Amino acid sequence: MECEFPTINADPDEIRDIFKEVKTIAVIGLSPDATKDSHRVAKYLQSVGYKIIPVYPKEETILGEKVYRSLKEIPGQIDMVDIFRKPAAVGPIVEACIKRGDVKVVWLQAGIVNNAAAEEAKKAGMKVVQSRCAMVDHRNLA
Repeated sequence: MECEFPTINADPDEIRDIFKEVKTIAVIGLSPDATKDSHRVAKYLQSVGYKIIPVYPKEETILGEKVYRSLKEIPGQIDMVDIFRKPAAVGPIVEACIKRGDVKVVWLQAGIVNNAAAEEAKKAGMKVVQSRCAMVDHRNLA
């Protein structure tokens, strides 16, 4: 598969607004391994006050939070979905976000781009960030 470049992406003002508006972040692919990017980013976001909801196929708790197997299982509001999965997995995740109806932001971590899924998320009224690190962007705002 060729490397895609984001055709849809939030600008710096939108990213600033995202961090002001978001309170709850579901992290898809949040590894229990502290050396993995997903763990470090989620731990950072948790440390600056965001409620983190791990979505992972194994484990019962990660970062002291209950782990869910899918977005569908998560009770309550999800403001943002932060995705640490391969680009091919993003489409079904965006579909699950659309079905939920409460997700405001879909964030694809650094190196992850899926323009077709981003287009669908945007059409459904969500803000989209592709191929950017939420931790780096948040730190740069401080």
